[in-house]
Amino acid sequence: MRPEPTVYVIDDDDAVRQSLEFLLKTASMRVRGFDSAKAFLQELPAIESGCIITDVRMPEITGIDLLRRVKECGLDIPVIIITGHGDIALAVEAMKIGAVDFLEKPFDDDLLITAVRSALNKDASSARHRAELAEIHDRLAALSNRERQVLEGLVAGNANKTIAFNLGISPRTVEIYRANLMTKMAANSLSDLVRMAMTAGILDKPDKPGR
Repeated sequence: MRPEPTVYVIDDDDAVRQSLEFLLKTASMRVRGFDSAKAFLQELPAIESGCIITDVRMPEITGIDLLRRVKECGLDIPVIIITGHGDIALAVEAMKIGAVDFLEKPFDDDLLITAVRSALNKDASSARHRAELAEIHDRLAALSNRERQVLEGLVAGNANKTIAFNLGISPRTVEIYRANLMTKMAANSLSDLVRMAMTAGILDKPDKPGR
């Protein structure tokens, strides 16, 4: 089961951090606060879902540096940057690195909550996509080499007779392989199979008969 998403608030200003924690908790969100990026990074390996709110200016490790480290470790979690007056250039830099949003102080409470909910929805959508992709790759791994060749022929738009000719087998044998791979891929239709192939990136690969 996917863990409950958490909003991670990172700010060296105790008053600001505690205010944000209180606001988000009143909006029925699960919140954890950190007084430095360093403290948060120690917890990073155990984090799987949620979103990050971080001040752009902090001692030792800035919000920009934190964002870079999160991206470098491969954690696909939305990051919202909080900026002060005159920090627009830093906010734009953060967006280029991968921040999903930035808010200028002082910000409206409703605006913050809306931004966080949007980030959590984005994270949930990304998690669903990752889970779907992992499941598709597991199914692909269960295919035999010949079933994989038939699959690549199908998603390339080839008819059974063309696939049979390319692979040097009979159309009836292609039908058998096709039925098997539809079962293994848990595909209800050819369009379902093509959608899974697109998700896994198979359509980007050219069909190579007789491999």
